[in-house]
Amino acid sequence: MKSAITICLVPEAKLGPFVFHEGLADGCARAAKHGFDAVEIFPPAANAIDIADLQSLLDHHSLQVAAIGTGAGWVLHKYSLTSPDAENRAKARDFIRSIIELAGGFGAPAILGSMQSRYDAPVTRQQALGWLAEALEELGELAEQHRVPFLYEPLNRYETNLFNRQGDAANFLRSLRTRNVKLLCDLFHMAIEEADLAATLEVCGSLVGHVHFADSNRRAIGHGHTPIAPIVEALRAIGYTGYLSAEILPLPDADTAAKQTIASFRAAK
Repeated sequence: MKSAITICLVPEAKLGPFVFHEGLADGCARAAKHGFDAVEIFPPAANAIDIADLQSLLDHHSLQVAAIGTGAGWVLHKYSLTSPDAENRAKARDFIRSIIELAGGFGAPAILGSMQSRYDAPVTRQQALGWLAEALEELGELAEQHRVPFLYEPLNRYETNLFNRQGDAANFLRSLRTRNVKLLCDLFHMAIEEADLAATLEVCGSLVGHVHFADSNRRAIGHGHTPIAPIVEALRAIGYTGYLSAEILPLPDADTAAKQTIASFRAAK
């Protein structure tokens, strides 16, 4: 397994669960200083990243891109794949497509989290899941052209009413024609919704495509009450070789959170 840490480029998400907020150059330098293998990036849009500049930073610091998030589509524009407005749904897909193309160029997956949104009357659950399935079919196939998966992240009950538990989301993904949509298993959301995190990961098996390495309070691993050893054992048991990525609050400050995360990662290995 490999380590990653988050860089947020969206000022409006300053209070979100991202470690570094001072730009790509600063974030990459600090990620490398602390010994991370990769960075996970949260940009305002695909065209906000200069591809050549990012590649130069990655080469200079011997880093990879673990994943690129699409959540700014919701934060900045309220785009949603389950909106009752067809134009909004179309814009959501366009936004995500552009992130898939960007991430794919770096051999990395794109993440669908907050842009799944939630359904409310007059939209029914069946309608919302139909729209979500249509989008995942298309986006999964697009990502496959870059030989990377597309990542779907089940969120906790306070953030969505679509899928909160990994097993339910896994069954939904298995019902799709595409086999290229994988789960992003976020340990923070799982700590709220799952009775046994390790057992859940084992059940999801090969559908686990990415892991957010966050404790139960969204701080660095070791500052909450999530037992990490059985989780790592479960990931080994299913043959997971991807990233453990720190999507966490920068508390008490970014560098301390990064230092605690890399120490926990190394202890877990």
